[in-house]
Amino acid sequence: MSAREEILARIRRAVDGAPEVEIPRAYRTTGEVADLVGLFAERVGDYRAIVHVIPAAGVPARIAGLVGDRRMIVPDGLPPEWAAGVPAGLHDADGVVTGCAVAIAETGTIVLDSGPGQGSRAQTLVPDYHLCVVRAGQIVAGVPEAVARLDPARPLTWISGPSATSDIELNRVEGVHGPRTLEVIIST
Repeated sequence: MSAREEILARIRRAVDGAPEVEIPRAYRTTGEVADLVGLFAERVGDYRAIVHVIPAAGVPARIAGLVGDRRMIVPDGLPPEWAAGVPAGLHDADGVVTGCAVAIAETGTIVLDSGPGQGSRAQTLVPDYHLCVVRAGQIVAGVPEAVARLDPARPLTWISGPSATSDIELNRVEGVHGPRTLEVIIST
């Protein structure tokens, strides 16, 4: 018997015959946020993301203006009107433009699940620049609401601002584990 099997057998013997106990689940599952777009924009901006809140009709022109002639990864399923810049592969790209699965107002977090228009993990973590379009209807108040919208079997990438870390002297360094620049367009 392995050590793991022995430990599990001891646990089973210890709880054998113990009564079933109902665990109260009284935590908050929905949020009360009056202005989801405003709160999300504020919070994602707190993480040093560059934020643009614009009407949906203006999104393609804004993307084109922000991207310019950068070499960009265009993930499969991205709305064609969002494709801008010069198409590029993973290793020669200056950036990536994506949509998202859901965004969380209270934490300023964007969640990608590799769905249409979101790209693979590598496509969103390797380039130095990430431009993400968040539709207002994708913004939820809190984490429990976001989790309820996500498929746990899909690969999830949770993004709260540009990639950053700090050394022992608390000097912030951006771009170590992902894009140095995160730009977010919130489409209203």
